[in-house]
Amino acid sequence: MYAILIGVAALWGAATGLLVPRAAYRFSVEPEDAWRDACPAGHALTGPGRGWLGSTRCATCAEVGAAVAVHTANGAETAPPGPDSGADTDADAGAGGATPARSGPRYAPALLVPVVTALGCAAVAATTGARPELAVWLLLAPVAVLLAAIDRRVHRLPDQLTLPAAGAAAVLLGIAVLLPEHGGSWLFALLGGVALGGFYFLLFLINPSGMGFGDVKLALSLGVALGWYGWAVVFAGGFAGFLFGAVYGLALMITRRAGRKTGIPFGPFMIAGALLGILVGGLAA
Repeated sequence: MYAILIGVAALWGAATGLLVPRAAYRFSVEPEDAWRDACPAGHALTGPGRGWLGSTRCATCAEVGAAVAVHTANGAETAPPGPDSGADTDADAGAGGATPARSGPRYAPALLVPVVTALGCAAVAATTGARPELAVWLLLAPVAVLLAAIDRRVHRLPDQLTLPAAGAAAVLLGIAVLLPEHGGSWLFALLGGVALGGFYFLLFLINPSGMGFGDVKLALSLGVALGWYGWAVVFAGGFAGFLFGAVYGLALMITRRAGRKTGIPFGPFMIAGALLGILVGGLAA
């Protein structure tokens, strides 16, 4: 039964992880923009969920690529792709000028995100067991991976994700506490969100150039999740995030890929620290 639980969690992570790259691509825009509505070649993104769900390829570009492949297989000569033929017009879409028919509006390697999400979900299931809060962690996991992917690309944590995630974490844990055999405290969860969010807000006030306000809003949801298991887990998860970020920044400086004033996306490290805290809290509960 225990192995089945971990396996189901891993499958859930892999399935939901497949949906992350399309959403990450759409959200990876400048702060003044809400999201992208088109692929790098300018085709409207369509599909389930009004274009938010689907593969990392634009359907139109895939059709163009299939047509080109057929002509090539038949020995027909093809002209260089024009501006409307589905060629990649965005340097971020792929290295070497690859066309979206092959690489699509990719944000990350096709298998990396679902693998990471699956491993995270499996680890949480292994430490949490069949307690009610496991469902909460599994629902929040793909959102956390999505936020990490966006922040890594454009150093931005969209309000459309951070604020609903904080509210969802509080509401879902409020439901979990009503179920038998839960392993945490809803009151501590709410207090943890306030405490970690308030701490990050203080850091933002002290050094706005070093701490983004998106990190403050992300800290609310992470604090709620960590607070479920108590203050020790809030401290451990929060400290781990800073430790991971510091190690990464130091590695960049040693390899001369960054300087002291180089900005790094802090969201992925906050999320990694929170994951570690949840794993520790799940084992201790």
